[in-house]
Amino acid sequence: MQYSNLKVAAEQVNFKQAVLRGLGKDQGLFFPDEIPQLDNIEALLQLDFVPRSVAILKPFVEDVLSEEMLGGMLERAFNFPLPLVKVDSKNDIHALELFHGPSLAFKDFGARFLAECFARFSPEKVEVPLTILTATSGDTGAAVAHAFLGMKNIRAVILYPKGKITQLQEKLFCTLGGNIHTISIDDDFDSCQQLVKEAFSDPEIRHPLNLNSANSINIARLLAQVCYYFEAAAQLGYKKAKSTVFSVPSGNFGNATAGMIAHCLGLPFKRLVAATNENDTVPRFLAEGHWDPRKTVATLTNAMDISLPNNFVRIQQMAASRPEMFEQQLFSGKISEAETLVAVRQLYQQGYLADPHSALAYAGLIRDRKQRGSGDETGVFACTAHPAKFRESLEDTLQIKVELPQELAVVVDREILSTQLDSRYKSLKNYLLGMDNP
Repeated sequence: MQYSNLKVAAEQVNFKQAVLRGLGKDQGLFFPDEIPQLDNIEALLQLDFVPRSVAILKPFVEDVLSEEMLGGMLERAFNFPLPLVKVDSKNDIHALELFHGPSLAFKDFGARFLAECFARFSPEKVEVPLTILTATSGDTGAAVAHAFLGMKNIRAVILYPKGKITQLQEKLFCTLGGNIHTISIDDDFDSCQQLVKEAFSDPEIRHPLNLNSANSINIARLLAQVCYYFEAAAQLGYKKAKSTVFSVPSGNFGNATAGMIAHCLGLPFKRLVAATNENDTVPRFLAEGHWDPRKTVATLTNAMDISLPNNFVRIQQMAASRPEMFEQQLFSGKISEAETLVAVRQLYQQGYLADPHSALAYAGLIRDRKQRGSGDETGVFACTAHPAKFRESLEDTLQIKVELPQELAVVVDREILSTQLDSRYKSLKNYLLGMDNP
């Protein structure tokens, strides 16, 4: 399968090249030229998670990876549980818990598969180690750090906005050392993301440092996320899946993009709600037809504090060939801070503790239901992070004590090893050029 640069159509690559380049010319994202229709979805949903994921991803990678290779990579990457938990029996609402990987967030699916791709595609002997440069608004950093920690000939450099992620999020990836370098940028996530793009456009950096990215700009990360939509449908059953509404918390819109890829592949569901926080560039665009990014606002759902969502251009690419489907089955709306806190309390009253991002997705699902008056549907909201990563806000909101899982308990007293930089590209460039090889 060929992948095209969405900004420079003449740049055509295969899956391996798309992964290793990360970002195309003029900062363009790679996207498959076609999304195939999978055969016999009902039978596909009868398979176990990894064999089914092999069948889903095979058309996208078969020119560079054998089925056996892909299976081994996914066995190692997807080696943690993925439960679908019924939260509200009366209204048939379920939580898809995506946070049972090593970094306690949904980003583990994409980051671990991407690490497997780099391990497979990178040569044994290199003159210059691979430098993974990525930006995080909270959870990507930990997923990337844990996926690449200790890998030979690879170093990861992770940028994050100073003071705009929780302390436990920071501890989870900024205390590792070794081949993991973390940089606290004195600005917001959009600035961190722009610094990454500038580095990719700088020949003095990109080639000498063998630069690549682990953000969802990398197509491997995005494709891995497609697989858990099929798993949710498999646990619900084919018949119920057809009446399902998914709701996902949306910042960079990778989750929503993966869901719509799943739909294009043939996964039956009724619609997808991409719920944002106060940073509502996409909902306003869909309502008004005008792309008007505003200055990023800091919110309780910090991983979604993004005003320039990278992946939305991929959604637009799919919509260009399937306009009716996207008009009827993709919706986006803003959920306020107050609505998010109400959702946290509502879920807790039902016996379910959710982090603010997951609660925001629940609020988006409930609002969508009320607006449509559709009580015969199944609802699934994506739980994207372990609630303990947001211990302080949950304890303040619910007046409870939140216990830490082992993954957080072991890092809570460790020293933060991050370097602090301003948001000028020159500062980052000097840092990168001054790094020692791993």
